[in-house]
Amino acid sequence: MITPNLVKKTIFAGTTALLLSVAPASHADSIEQALKKQPDEAKARYEYRNPKETLEFFKIDKGMTVVEALPGGGWYSKILLPVLGEDGTLIGADYAQSMWSNFQFMTPERIEEKKTWVTTWTEQANAWRSEGDALVNAFKFGDLGEDLKGTADAVLFIRALHNLNRFEAKGGYFTKALADTYAVLKVGGIVGVVQHQALEDRPDEWADGSNGYLKKSKVVEMFESNGFKLIDQTSVNENDQDQANEGDFVWRLPPTFYGSGEDIERKQQMTAIGESNRMTLLFKKIEK
Repeated sequence: MITPNLVKKTIFAGTTALLLSVAPASHADSIEQALKKQPDEAKARYEYRNPKETLEFFKIDKGMTVVEALPGGGWYSKILLPVLGEDGTLIGADYAQSMWSNFQFMTPERIEEKKTWVTTWTEQANAWRSEGDALVNAFKFGDLGEDLKGTADAVLFIRALHNLNRFEAKGGYFTKALADTYAVLKVGGIVGVVQHQALEDRPDEWADGSNGYLKKSKVVEMFESNGFKLIDQTSVNENDQDQANEGDFVWRLPPTFYGSGEDIERKQQMTAIGESNRMTLLFKKIEK
């Protein structure tokens, strides 16, 4: 019998059977293929975001159900959809509705629009899908439906934790997001984190997320006090050139260059640093 991913041939010689097998394509191959399909604008960020190495480290593979926190315009979503394939599901997760009022840039009109985010993002993500891509779904932290509980193999927080921590005191948003993360995951499910990383000797008040940065010790503490265990980490997204300290914010760096204005020299300095120093951590859900 010949199948798309596996060819087996059995040769009988007396009482001896020889089995020759061709293994299915690895998840690394499927990630590579998905990356090749992305537009040049997205590919330009690969050297900083390292999506292949990051998704391989998180062991993201076809057929999985993956929650992507704060998927935004879909930079990672458009890679994940073909990687997960037709038997997989990508679930977007947005901030809790009440959290948006804490952002100064959010107008009443934009906050109102966020009320329909689950529907609008699902429609948008469906438009990104091609034949053979994953199905899509969505929820908002603090409003996880019963039908989604215990369904996910992985949850990804890619540069999505700093504001949760920043506003933790105003609504327990980080804690509640971790509660939903625990609930949505299957037993033994994993959480992949990529987050702008502050050096451990920096002031806690500065590294609270309001400048984009968090300390690794803080992230590990939050996850391990909410039902998860750190099982691995990698330096793949670290950048020693980013020595951010008080007075710095992550958006000073490319691609945003906030604060550079028309100052060409400052922009060149930020370009020389590159994108932010980022921790890359892997957690596992444990039984409470």
